[in-house]
Amino acid sequence: MKCSIVFISLFILSVKCIGQTKQDSLDIKQAVLDYIESQHTPNPSQMERALHPRLVKRTFWKDKETNKDYVRETSAESMVILAESYNKKKDKFPAVPKKEVKFLDISDRTASVKLLADEWIDYMHLVKLNNSWKIINVLWQYNDSSRHK
Repeated sequence: MKCSIVFISLFILSVKCIGQTKQDSLDIKQAVLDYIESQHTPNPSQMERALHPRLVKRTFWKDKETNKDYVRETSAESMVILAESYNKKKDKFPAVPKKEVKFLDISDRTASVKLLADEWIDYMHLVKLNNSWKIINVLWQYNDSSRHK
């Protein structure tokens, strides 16, 4: 009997410690989709909803004059402005854009996700603050890395 009680207690405790729920998975995916879809159909409020205000988006680039690689950074504010104007002419994406979300790791308050979009790959870190998942880091590249110039 004691063994059963200990086993049940440990099981309940282990389930409670996992923390990540199906709703978390849905919310994480929605934040990632808000990020990309806000660029498909210009929508700055949708982008803002997806991002933590201290987001930093990074990629590598090559300086044309020196031929040296360096890291370029973009802020949340810049991404919101981008979402307002990037695809206004509806010429930046195919009619049915690719948006594949792959979960790499999810904990109770942090997550790592890979977004495969039409011409690029985004690796994202998300954080859960005040019961809301927000993208806080993005590292991206073009599928064809020679385009980084």
